[in-house]
Amino acid sequence: MNGSNLAELYRGYIECLNQQDWDNLGAFVGDDVQYNGTHVGLSGYRAMLERDYREIPDLRFNINLLVADAQYVASRLDFNCTPKGMFLGLAVNGKTISFAENVFYQFQNGKIVDVRSVIDKVAVEAQL
Repeated sequence: MNGSNLAELYRGYIECLNQQDWDNLGAFVGDDVQYNGTHVGLSGYRAMLERDYREIPDLRFNINLLVADAQYVASRLDFNCTPKGMFLGLAVNGKTISFAENVFYQFQNGKIVDVRSVIDKVAVEAQL
């Protein structure tokens, strides 16, 4: 798969998340996916995302920057949302916050197999 095709696949993945189309998550994410060095599997990855949406009902993934090659995607995602309670160990409690996530994905056979995510917690702290 070339970078252009992988970028388009990634955009489909982000749309799947934004629509909370959990039944189709497996079309984008491998069964043995790892998240930040921990094996979570597809079911654990889905559970993590479902929890995120329960805790942040207005969560929406917005691609700010996207770079792709044959196997990897690097993306900067922007968020403007309202967590209901705690977020990243911080008492947000319904305040609208903006922050970014820098995330790197490894793909194999057209599916995400590894995710490395860093969220800008300092930006959140500065808004509280």
